[in-house]
Amino acid sequence: MHHSLLSALSPLDGRYAGKVGALRPLLSEFGLMHHRLLVEVEWFIALSDAGFAEFPPLTEAARGFLRSLSVRFSEADAQAIKDIEKTTNHDVKAVELWLKARLKGQAELEPVAEFVHFACTSEDINNTSHALMLKAAREQVLLPAIDRLLAQLGRMALALADLPMLSRTHGQTASPTTVGKEVANVGARLATARARIAAVPLLAKMNGAVGNYNAHVVAWPGFDWVGFSRNLVQDRLGLAFNAYTTQIEPHDYMAELFDAIVRSNTLLIDWSRDAWGYISLGYFKQRLKAGEVGSSTMPHKVNPIDFENAEGNFGLANALLTHMSQKLPISRWQRDLTDSTVLRNMGVALGYAVLACDSLSRGLDKLEVNGPALAADLDNAWEVLAEPVQTVMRRHGLPDPYDQLKAFTRGRPITRELMQGFIQGLDLPAADKQRLLQLTPAGYTGLAGALAKAWR
Repeated sequence: MHHSLLSALSPLDGRYAGKVGALRPLLSEFGLMHHRLLVEVEWFIALSDAGFAEFPPLTEAARGFLRSLSVRFSEADAQAIKDIEKTTNHDVKAVELWLKARLKGQAELEPVAEFVHFACTSEDINNTSHALMLKAAREQVLLPAIDRLLAQLGRMALALADLPMLSRTHGQTASPTTVGKEVANVGARLATARARIAAVPLLAKMNGAVGNYNAHVVAWPGFDWVGFSRNLVQDRLGLAFNAYTTQIEPHDYMAELFDAIVRSNTLLIDWSRDAWGYISLGYFKQRLKAGEVGSSTMPHKVNPIDFENAEGNFGLANALLTHMSQKLPISRWQRDLTDSTVLRNMGVALGYAVLACDSLSRGLDKLEVNGPALAADLDNAWEVLAEPVQTVMRRHGLPDPYDQLKAFTRGRPITRELMQGFIQGLDLPAADKQRLLQLTPAGYTGLAGALAKAWR
């Protein structure tokens, strides 16, 4: 079958291809090849600056030529590397051979071509490439997707800060809040989760076959290979240096990063479900779009599909990210290959997270508050004023306030008239009694409005 969007096994490369396109050049096999080339070039240039007599510093023209190979790296170049791999059956070696082939005919570079991949194990190139891929994906795609949600939540929290809403604890009517305060709760959690994602240092190593610079030291004894590698990783590549590894960087930072993303995804699942529920209650309506169909048989329906898609895709992302965070730090002895095939799915895991953020953002854009529904729900829940009434009774030492309100409210509907009649019969100071008589469910929101406005 001809490969197309319709024949793709993964919906990320089929149905949803357009929504995760920003990740494709970063986390695809093309992206991995591109970053491998970048690392090989920077290692090669750094070796020329090390002061070895056999490899003098490269001219600016030579450096420009080398870096242009990475800057202009194309799908045709990637395919050429893939063709080499058919012979080598080794993907990193294929990049090395492709790069060496580019140096042929270059008067300054061809004589020193054997310094390409000098003293490196494949994992020196791979681990740095994976860290660079994650850095780009985090900075260019994932955090901007979260920031868009934070901006939407911030606008909602401010605009709806004072709009009262009935709370529900255990699914039952509870002390009122405001719509904006509930949105601010989500935003505050997401801001914390975002900070944790952004703060994870991305580690890399360049220390040879088993992490001890064995070949390096034999080639040039006495040279500061640790300092050289640290400089390359930190200053040239912009990553954090890991000095203690086996053949592979142990991936602990990846586990930390993926777990941080899982935390963010989990709280957004929570919000997706809550938003879905508020739509079900009628608190929110969804803006209509001409031509859209909610049900194939029930014409009246406008389904909350964006929130449902978000929930499902956050779940898929978490399943993959959790497996990766648990598996990747485990490697038999100095190295096994079980991490390699798992790491090829970073784009899939993050792709589902980005797709879910997109769905949730689309859903939030469609929401409209249903003020009459919110007001009606509050006006049918006068029992929630049992809390403030019994609290004021406690303040003034009236006997058994909780039990009195329990006996009064449980098992029967409470109306404005019944609640105000109960308050009238209390032996309270006139000012406190009057304040309680003026209280309504919609007016009993505490500091919700102020808290919502204070966030962001």
